[in-house]
Amino acid sequence: MKPSTGLRNHVLASGSVKAAFDGVSEIRIYAGAIPADADAATTGATLLVTLKKDGTDGISFAASPAGGVLAKNPSETWTGLIAASGAPAFFRHVITGDADGESTAALRYQGSVGVVGAEINLTSAALVSGESQALAYYQFTWPAG
Repeated sequence: MKPSTGLRNHVLASGSVKAAFDGVSEIRIYAGAIPADADAATTGATLLVTLKKDGTDGISFAASPAGGVLAKNPSETWTGLIAASGAPAFFRHVITGDADGESTAALRYQGSVGVVGAEINLTSAALVSGESQALAYYQFTWPAG
C-alpha cells in the first residue's frame, strides 16, 4: 500500500492509522490508470464503487492491531452499490469527502485490487453497475523493518 504524504505526516506527528480513519472513512475502488502515488489525483480513472459500513456510514478497524496488522472491524459489513461497470485496478482508503484531487495533506492510501494476489481481492475481475459489492476481509499492514 502507498500512503499519502499527509497520512505519513499524521502518523509521525499526531496520531495513528486507526485514529485517522475510524468511523470517518470509506474505500473507493477504481478502474483505469493507477496514479503514481496516493498524493496524485485520480484523473482518468473511473470510480466503480464506494464501500462503507452498511453502505452508508464510515468504516472502522478492529479494536487493536496484531503483528503489525490492523484488520477490518469484524462486526461491520462493508458494502456499496456499483456505480459503473469495469475491471477494478486500484483502491483508495480515504476520509469521506476527499475530492480525489492532488494533495500532500489528504489522509489516504492506495493499493491494488484483483482476484488473487492483490491488496484487496474480490471474487470477480469485473464489476457490474447496479449490483452490490461487499468486502468481507480487509487489513492495513505496516511492514516490518
